[in-house]
Amino acid sequence: MMSVHTFFITLTVLLMGILCLTNTKELITTSLGKTISLGFGIFWTVRLIFQFFVYSPVLWKGKKFETIIHVVFSLLWIYLSYIFLAVGLQ
Repeated sequence: MMSVHTFFITLTVLLMGILCLTNTKELITTSLGKTISLGFGIFWTVRLIFQFFVYSPVLWKGKKFETIIHVVFSLLWIYLSYIFLAVGLQ
């Protein structure tokens, strides 16, 4: 069951990325695109919140590689949240 769940999460994020790469103008300029961008912004903001308040720090604290990955991906989720929310709310 977890493999199937992971597959669909991966597929969803992949399709989000493909949509962003192939339809950038529409996501920024159309009403539907802004609504989709707002949804993406909410998605990444919730993911960012989970990073700090749901996942245990035991998974990364005191481990050099895991801490670096934690910081890098936290910065990525902050960036994605900001960009998509900025587009979605304009």
